[in-house]
Parts: sequence; structure tokens; C-alpha cells
Amino acid sequence: MGDLLLIRLLRTHLRPYRQELTLVIVLQLIGTVASLYLPSLNADIIDFGVVRGDTGYILSTGGWMLAITTLQILCSAGAVYFSARAAMGFGRDVRAAIFSRVGDFSAREVAQFGAPSLITRTTNDVQQVQLLVVMVCTLLVIAPITGVAGIILALREDVGLSWLLLVCVPVLLIAIGSIVVRMVPQFRRMQERIDQVNRVLREQLTGIRVVRAFVREDAETRRFGDANSTLTDTALRVGKLQALIFPTVLLVLNASSVAVLWFGAHRVDAGQMQIGALTAFLNYLLQILMAVMMATFISIMIPRAAVCAERIQEVLGTEPSVSPPLAPVRELRAHAELEFRGVEFRYPGAAEPVLRDISFTARAGTTTAIIGSTGAGKTTLLSLVARLIDVTAGAVLVDGADVRELEPEVLWRRIGLVPQKAYLFTGTVAANLRYGNPDATDEELWEALEIAQAREFVEAMPGGLEAPIAQGGTNVSGGQRQRLSIARALVRKPEIFLFDDSFSALDLATDAAVRAALRPHTRDAAVLVVAQRVSTILDADRILVLDGGSLVAAGTHRELLATSPTYQEIVQSQLTPEEAA
Repeated sequence: MGDLLLIRLLRTHLRPYRQELTLVIVLQLIGTVASLYLPSLNADIIDFGVVRGDTGYILSTGGWMLAITTLQILCSAGAVYFSARAAMGFGRDVRAAIFSRVGDFSAREVAQFGAPSLITRTTNDVQQVQLLVVMVCTLLVIAPITGVAGIILALREDVGLSWLLLVCVPVLLIAIGSIVVRMVPQFRRMQERIDQVNRVLREQLTGIRVVRAFVREDAETRRFGDANSTLTDTALRVGKLQALIFPTVLLVLNASSVAVLWFGAHRVDAGQMQIGALTAFLNYLLQILMAVMMATFISIMIPRAAVCAERIQEVLGTEPSVSPPLAPVRELRAHAELEFRGVEFRYPGAAEPVLRDISFTARAGTTTAIIGSTGAGKTTLLSLVARLIDVTAGAVLVDGADVRELEPEVLWRRIGLVPQKAYLFTGTVAANLRYGNPDATDEELWEALEIAQAREFVEAMPGGLEAPIAQGGTNVSGGQRQRLSIARALVRKPEIFLFDDSFSALDLATDAAVRAALRPHTRDAAVLVVAQRVSTILDADRILVLDGGSLVAAGTHRELLATSPTYQEIVQSQLTPEEAA
């Protein structure tokens, strides 16, 4: 299975490099023919030049050998150059294909593979297949031609020693084959162990504050040590098997050389063979065995490359659960109306849906708050609007059009999402804010920062808008990351705002200031707010109460206090009777 996937991957992504591959084949063919011709010339020098003492013949034939050797060197250099171009281009294209496919994945597919595994497949796995491409381009023509032609030319020199070929070549193939067969499962385990090391390392680096806060450095060190040791043990098993290959090859080569010289010397002594022919036969036998060894190099790499190709094709062959429509809607009326109509969402294989029969409408100029216990489905509900995942029943409509039928760019241009976990990219403050609108001016950026109550701390940063932001925004606080994320959404100027518990890291005063500043700038937009704190949604136009994935109540704060036991329970757990009133 892995070999078939490897062939498919090579055939698909090497197609653009047919010209380079053709040049490689031609150059390798010329170089191989040249190398096969040299032993015959060497035999002629010995048998006709040295024996007869013909210096002129020796010099002329030696000149031809020098010219052929020069041609062989040039052809080899050219073949390596063009094979490297093809292999590097192949690696670039496969990495781009994986990145493009992962970019189309929904949150479900990303969670299915896991970020560490996707990184390994994009880097290490592609590199292994790329190395195989280099080896195949370099040795694919040389090995079979040298093997077949070498046998023919060796038999032409002397048929009496041909039985040595029938012994040496199968012995080498059987010895190497038995080693390679044992390496295949070890290569698969090694790629899985690399995934495991990447996963542990990523968790520890991302959660370093948690590790230190709970004084778990020793435990995490042991956990990484276990994963690292497992990888090392697997790599050692592979290395031991690989280490057997070269001694085996050298043993067969040396034993074959001794056998040729021993039995050939007897034939020379009996007058059945000339010295030059014996030298040529020995050279051809060594070339044949070297061809087998080159084929062995490829056979060593094929198992690991096949495993890597299988993992790569698994990503490329996974169809995103969120797919673009075949006949997309590209125009919408500008009403910023969002409607959930009998929405259900269920993960594949799950016994119960995460959301069931959710129906409501959020219109322009209104704020709809969503509240409920942990695991009620609040974040999932917002994810359905932006098509991070798709409904399994019912429909989500924006301005009367099903989001599944909308051109993705048309949908996403209308949405400003501030996720539950604020994430910033490596770069500057300005670059992060312009993620929502690349054409935004500095004045627009400062305006968004002021609304998000972030202007003061950005002005205090060295460089202001050009202040550097570390990966994930780790050089700013959690509250600052949230305010920058809110500003990023404001710069986009969307028609639908989705705030997924986006004020949780803000103190009450900053929270109130941000909401007050947002109100005039979102008056023409539909606003959906997921919240945990009741105090922050008291003035929402409508509050939706989720419980166990179902919409159990909807209304204003006062209406829900009077009619919804679930909402009353949430309010009583957070507010005093005076505050709730």
C-alpha cells in the first residue's frame, strides 16, 4: 500500500520536472556507457600494448580513456545538478500542496491529525521522500544498465568464470534483502516516535507557564525523556540494521574479487584467458556488484519513504468537511442579518449532538448574547457562522443565504471573529492589525486601538505600531492580546461581529470601557457575544441560554429572570439580588 502511494506521489509531483528528468536520464546513460567501455580499453592496453611493448598504442588508447573519463565526469556532474533541481522542486511542491490542503481543513480535520503530526508530515516526511528522489534520479539509470550490460560484457571477456556471477549476485541480493525487510516496520515506528517527540515538546513549550506554576519541570523532563528515549531506541534498531549492510556488501565484494583472481589465475596459467581479460572481468564484476549496492541504497530508502508517502497522502487525500460550494453565491443584500434555522451539529460517531434544534435571528444593530454552562456548545455555535465547521442538520443563513452556498471570501469579509483564545502572529502590532484589512491606514489602526482600549499600552511600546510581537503574542499580557484581537476585528469593519468570550481576560473597568466604546461602532452590525460573566451582558438586546446543546430560553435579562430557571441559577451564582435587579 505504501509503495503504491509513493509511486502516486512521485508521479503526480514530478510531472512538472519531466525536462530535468529527461536530461538526467540522457546524461546518466552516456556516463554509464562510458564507464562500461573503460575496462575493455584497459584490457586492450594490457593485452595489446604492454605485452607487445607498443608505446604508441598505449598512449593513444590511454588518451581515449582520459577523454571518456572526462566525459563521464561532466555527465555525472550534470546529472547530479538536474536531479537536485527536480528533487528540490518536488519537495517545494509537496510542502506547498500539504500546506494548501491543511489550510482548507476545518477544525475537525486539524484536531484529527494534530498540529505536531501535521508539522512532521510537512517537514520530515517530505524530506525523506525528497532524499529518495535524489537517489532515484542519480542511480535509477546507472544501476540497471550497469548490472545488465556488465553481465553481458563480462561474459564477452570470459564465459568460463560466468558461474561466479550466478553465485555472487544472488548472495548479495539475499543478504541485503533480508536486512531491508526487517527495517520496514522500524521506519514506520520511527516516524510515529518523531510525532510523539514533537507533540511533547510543543506542549511543554506552549504550556511552559503552567509547567512552572505547578512545579512540574521534573515530571515534564521525564515525560520528554521517555519520548526521546523511545525514539532513540527505535533509531538505534534501524541504525544497527543499516550498519549490517555495508559490511555485508564489502564481504561479498572482497570475496568475489578473491574468487575471480583465484580461479582466473588458473585459467590464465592454463592459457584459457588473457591477463587483460581477467582484469576487465574483475572490473565488470565489481561494477555489477556496485550496481546491486546502489540498488540497495534505494531499497533502504524506499521503505521509509513509502511510510512517509503514506502519511503525506493521508493528508492530501483527506477531503475537508467544509468544502466550497459548486455554484457559490457572490452577492448579498446589505442587511447583516444572521439566522439559525433548526441547526444541529454532531461529531462523526458521537452518540449525542453538540447542538440540537437551534433557531434564532440576530439582526443588524442588535446585540445577541449567548450564555450557558461549560460544554453547552457556545463556541461551536459561533464556529458554525464562520464555517470553521459545518452544520450536520438545519442551516445557518447570512442575509438569507445559506453559508454553505456562499463564496467563502464573501462570507469571511462580512465576519469579524475574536476567538476565545486570542492569538497574535510574529511581526509587528501594525501587521497583526492589518491581518483583518491589509489596506488599513495608520489612522484607522489607531482608531481601532482606541476603541479596544489598547492605544495607551501600544503607544508605550518601543516603536508604537511597529513594536514587535512574538509568536502567539507571548510578549504581551493576556488582556493586551485580547484587546489587540478586538482591534484587529474592528479594523476589518465587518457586518457581523463574533465575540467568543473575548473579554474574559479584561478587568471589569476595562471590560465596561471596551463595551461602551464598541457600541457606537457596531450599531449597524449584528453582534453575537459569548459570555461567562452575566454582568457583561445585562444590556444585551437578547440573551440566549444554552444548556446541554439546546436553546432552553431566550429574552432580555429581566424576561429571563422571570421565566428561565437555568438563567436564574446562573445569575444567582454570580450576582447579588441587588446587582441582578
